[in-house]
Amino acid sequence: MLESQFQSKLIKEIKDRFPGCIVMKTDADYIQGMPDLLVLHGSKWASLECKRTSKAHRQPNQEFYVSKMDEMSFSRFISPENKEDVLHELEQTFKS
Repeated sequence: MLESQFQSKLIKEIKDRFPGCIVMKTDADYIQGMPDLLVLHGSKWASLECKRTSKAHRQPNQEFYVSKMDEMSFSRFISPENKEDVLHELEQTFKS
């Protein structure tokens, strides 16, 4: 599956799982390495960097931004292999 296909399905699943949330795609041309998705839910937010597989190449600045944004709120690399775990963690974060 292409990353874009995974991302499209993931956006739909996030919107179904967290009714009323806003999912925005970031602009890679604005800040290279910024996670792909920003999820706004109530007073909380999260960012997700989508990968086609868990073994897909990560740019060094992607590691930086995922780590920095995780310190601020919640941020993860997400792929088909860890999707359920990440969405479960996200659910726990949004509930707290």
